[in-house]
Amino acid sequence: MALNFIWLGFFLIAFIVALAKTIFWQDYSVFPAMMTALFDMAKIGTTLSLGYIGGMALWLGIMRVGEKSGSVNILARLLSPLFVRLFPEVPKGHPAQGSIIMNFAANLLGLDNAATPLGLKAMKDLQEINPKKDTASNAQIMFLVLNTSGLTIIPVSVMILRSAAGAENPADIFVPILIATYCSSLAGLTIVSLIQKINLFRPIVFVWLLGMTTAIAGLAYYFQQLSQSAVESQSALLAAFVIFSIVVGFFTLGALRKINVYEEFVEGAKEGFGVAVKIIPFLVAMLVAVGVFRASGSFTAITDTISKGAQSAQVDDRWVEAVPTALMKPLSGSGARGLAAEAMETHGVDSFAARLACTFQGSTETTFYVLAVYFGSVGIRRTRYALLAGLAADFAGIIAAIFVAYGFFG
Repeated sequence: MALNFIWLGFFLIAFIVALAKTIFWQDYSVFPAMMTALFDMAKIGTTLSLGYIGGMALWLGIMRVGEKSGSVNILARLLSPLFVRLFPEVPKGHPAQGSIIMNFAANLLGLDNAATPLGLKAMKDLQEINPKKDTASNAQIMFLVLNTSGLTIIPVSVMILRSAAGAENPADIFVPILIATYCSSLAGLTIVSLIQKINLFRPIVFVWLLGMTTAIAGLAYYFQQLSQSAVESQSALLAAFVIFSIVVGFFTLGALRKINVYEEFVEGAKEGFGVAVKIIPFLVAMLVAVGVFRASGSFTAITDTISKGAQSAQVDDRWVEAVPTALMKPLSGSGARGLAAEAMETHGVDSFAARLACTFQGSTETTFYVLAVYFGSVGIRRTRYALLAGLAADFAGIIAAIFVAYGFFG
């Protein structure tokens, strides 16, 4: 119901804004631009969905080998003390635990292409134990909110974006993103835990959270001591080494247990095509709404209003110049990337606005996209409070990013 309301709201607001521009400002280009966005986004949505086939086939095949070899169960047992308490509805040893852990690992390392098919696999596993097939379960909501909070240790894509724009030190946003994204994830976890009555102060959960906080702080400190080139090379090496080691470990353990690794991989990979095709209508629906909303100029109206409010309150409004990226990120990852690039081009790659835009880009996730794709892949139509919790986590990340940016970049 929430997604339906938001989806319709995009079209209605875009139509009203375009109509006002046409009548009162004689701007006759808005409606044609919206029509162009409508068809362009439909094409992009279909192309993106079909582009997932290879990645989904690869990772669903790997995960099947991991399940059959017992590798996923080993990983699940290692982290089960925490996940059993965060996902009390998931039985111990269930394949969903391994899928969730693998998805989080890929997200932490900034491997979006690997995280999406692993996330879809986790949703499929969680759906198997969901008593109400058209309604999101508590476990599915917790999983998706933690996904939409965008916790990332190594924001490789953002550093590459800044490097391509000619930044003096593309990695200077590493620590700000790490802090902001952790605040977002912690906020999302806290909100969902309160609603689901999960006690985060239980000794095991608290120790895990404290340990992860310490580890992230230590990793941030280590990378902060490195040069730009060392950060880029070592972060890429770390991501590739960890993921490839897991893959080889799955295959090796499968072979040792006399499993036909090739056949199991192929069986798992066959699911990739079906999942990709099933996603198309959900992804197209969301992307066309976002495209029309953006083409209508509604984002410009929102940022102008925010800027005037900040000036009236006598608050430094430099952060407003980066707000379009923050507002777009929950809607469209590629759109936010484009707005971040636009901020670097307009204000200068090492300007406050550009750095803050890149921090926004790396500290939150495409909430509407994730909800539409993940829920759509398993036929969930009643999302309950997932959207509101995800947006609240995004908001926490945005606020944290602003404060952190002022602390690091003045």
